[in-house]
Formats: sequence, C-alpha cells, structure tokens
Amino acid sequence: MKRDWRVPFAALLSVAGTASVGAENCTALTDLVQGGLVVRQVAAGSSVRLDGRPLRVSHDGWYAFGIGRDANAPVTLEIRSPGAEPCRATLPIRTRNWAIERVNGVPQATVSPPPEIAQRIAREQARVAQTRALDSDLAGFVHGFIWPVSGRISGHFGSQRIYNGEPRSPHSGVDIAAARGVPVKAPAAGRVIFADAGLYLTGGTVLIDHGHGVNSSFLHLSRLDVRVGQRLEQGDIIGAVGATGRATGPHLHWGLNWFDVRLDPEALSPR
Repeated sequence: MKRDWRVPFAALLSVAGTASVGAENCTALTDLVQGGLVVRQVAAGSSVRLDGRPLRVSHDGWYAFGIGRDANAPVTLEIRSPGAEPCRATLPIRTRNWAIERVNGVPQATVSPPPEIAQRIAREQARVAQTRALDSDLAGFVHGFIWPVSGRISGHFGSQRIYNGEPRSPHSGVDIAAARGVPVKAPAAGRVIFADAGLYLTGGTVLIDHGHGVNSSFLHLSRLDVRVGQRLEQGDIIGAVGATGRATGPHLHWGLNWFDVRLDPEALSPR
C-alpha cells in the first residue's frame, strides 16, 4: 500500500498552530495525526497533562507534545488554567498509511553487524537516547521550523525500510538528497546537545535541543561545525552534507523527536 505522506499543510496548522488562550484549548485539538508535533498555547500559569503525564509549560503558556508513528489509541488532555474550570478531553488519533522502501547497496556489515560492532552500535544508541531525555525550558520550537537543506526527498518518515533485502525498523526521519559539502542549517533555534563525527551507523551526528523535549537530529554529516553546549539561532550552519555511516550516497537525514517519540519532520514546514 502506498504511504499517504502528503498530509495537507492546512490540516497540520490545526495541530501545530496556536490556539486561543484559555482552558477550552483541551477541546480545540481536533486533528491529531500519527507522527505529528503538537504546539499550543494556554493561559500563563496553566498546568497541562497528557494521559496523566505533566507537560512543561513556558512562562507565557506554550507547551508541546508528540504523537508517535504507531499511536492509535485516543489520548487524554487535561488543562487547568487560573480562574477557569478544569478542562479534560479525550482526543482521537488520525492514522496514516506507510510505504515500503527498499534500500540496496548498503555495506552488509552495517545491516547485519558482527557481535563486537553490534555492541558498539548499542552503546552509541544509548548515548543518543540519554541525550534525548532532556527536558529544557528552551522555546525554539514555538517559532516554527525551516528546512535544513534543499533537495529531493529520497526517504520519508515512517516507511518500512528493507536494507539489502532484510526488513528493518521504520525510517525515523526524512532523507534529503544533496551534494556532499552543502551547508546544513539549524531548522529552529536551540542548543547543541550531541556532536560526534564517528558513529558507526549514522556517521557525523548532531542533535539540537529546541526545548520541552523537542529535538532534531542530523545524520551522515561530512563535517561538524558546532560543539556541545553551543547556542544556535534558526538558520545557523551546523555542518555539511555527507555520506558517513550507513549511507549509499550523500544526503542529510533529518530526524525529529519529542523525547523518545519519533516524529515526522515533513509535517513541520511547507517546501
């Protein structure tokens, strides 16, 4: 079945756009989509819970959460605002169809690595996972996202990946084909929380924290121009496109997460 990845941007605005300030916001979310990032604003001083989990709310009322690729059960949103009755709503998730993508010509050692390499991959992935647990008070996610590079989309979020004929996990981001050395821009403001030029699967890798658990990852870079702890504005250069790690040619893999929930970067910004 062909994947329905072209979610209308007008529909995405109802998820990622702002809403009128007030406790009624819990019922305003009417189009939650698998792989979507939800960014909303409530009255200052409000508290927000998602399925009982407290969410960080900025001093001026912004909060965010993500809907995973395979999420299908309704979620419960609770908002308590000063001077207003508590609001609680159960919200359905709109499902999407996902394609199958076959990737051939990948070095077999990166598809079925020997035990010592598998252990290295596990250690590196644990480092990245630990970094993604950060819940900072940054608010770069509030101001929208731009594309880090321009180019043909060669891999879509959520598609089932088959490497050299062997099924693997669904694709965790969007692949953008571009020439080696093309500068990569920060899609939103934030702070560098991970930078390593030599990961086995992902090669040159950078993670940027945009706040409230929202973070971007950039893989297969040929050059890293940033360091951990560095603050970035939207559009700042973080590195260059490459083909390091498990890659068949130069491209940028742009991933988006809300903590450990993988999201669809294509849903963030029109092209």
